[in-house]
Amino acid sequence: MPTQRWQGPPVKRGLGVGGTLGLVLGSLATLVVLLVVGAALLDGGSGKDTTTPVAIPSYDPYDDDEPFAKPSYAASDEPGEKETRSERPTPSSERLTPSREPTPSRQPTRRPEPEVTLDTSLKTNTMYKAGILPRLRCPAGNASIYNHTQLKALILKTGNCMNQAWRPVLEKQGIKFSPPRYAIASGRGRGACGDYPQPGSMVPYYCPRNNTIYASTSAMARGNGNARGYGQILSWHGGIISMMAHEYGHHVQNITGLMDSWWQQTLASSSQSGKLELSRRLELQATCFGGMWMRSVAASYPVSTANRNKLFWFYGQVGDYPGWPRDHGKPVNNHRWFRQGWERNQAYQCNTWMAPASTVS
Repeated sequence: MPTQRWQGPPVKRGLGVGGTLGLVLGSLATLVVLLVVGAALLDGGSGKDTTTPVAIPSYDPYDDDEPFAKPSYAASDEPGEKETRSERPTPSSERLTPSREPTPSRQPTRRPEPEVTLDTSLKTNTMYKAGILPRLRCPAGNASIYNHTQLKALILKTGNCMNQAWRPVLEKQGIKFSPPRYAIASGRGRGACGDYPQPGSMVPYYCPRNNTIYASTSAMARGNGNARGYGQILSWHGGIISMMAHEYGHHVQNITGLMDSWWQQTLASSSQSGKLELSRRLELQATCFGGMWMRSVAASYPVSTANRNKLFWFYGQVGDYPGWPRDHGKPVNNHRWFRQGWERNQAYQCNTWMAPASTVS
């Protein structure tokens, strides 16, 4: 029987890296482009950081008619620092007295749960009330990115940690959660949204058609053709896992309605520049979500101060490939939004749709 044409949002690819300006790129969709890392960069290189996170937002998701307490930050989640917790004392009103013992035959009246009306728009989406991600134990161990079995196991393990982080904060807002699927090949494969990796590409991609993240371990670690792999830029596995957190960010956008709203606005846009700006806002938001998750596991992964700086540096080198459509953002803004997720660390701080145009260029 003939297959039906899928009308939803297109595949969203991860951040790519290239080694030379003469990089040969394969056939790409209109709004899909590889990102480049300059050939002069060295693994672990660093420079003076003059970029600051985005001053967000003018919109406050907690400023509404219903009383809503802003989530508080954890005391610390940096490796080597301790977070203190205090137990809530039992109020005197909760202590039973002989004259006020509960009657077994009396059942408490249960009020029906109110219906939740979700906002799936880009600027005021319900998910912006999700707050901070819980601090989870997610040790990475000593997995080698050059070993398919070890890297695949790490991707799946950290993917489960991403589920544990995002599920409770989204479900608390009434958003139905479902985890993404994974298809991890050692070499090449074909997914519901096309080949992975694409010819001349090494990036993973998220396919909203079947909620699946596709990736090739060899391409990400060693590159593909003239496209440099992540492992050729940053040998520490946190670089690849942060990119997988970016792809997971697209899944979050999908299940919260952000991706559908983006796609509808893209279809409605009458200019190519308008479509590209919408794509950049979507991609930079996924990068911000990735930064949030990396911060949430920093203490246990662990992400040392040195490796945190490497991540900041790494995202400061990726940007839209010269001569191709600007759909992912300049290097300075990729760096800015990853840091935004790490340092500001609240879902509403990743609201790229309310950010100034200069921060999503």
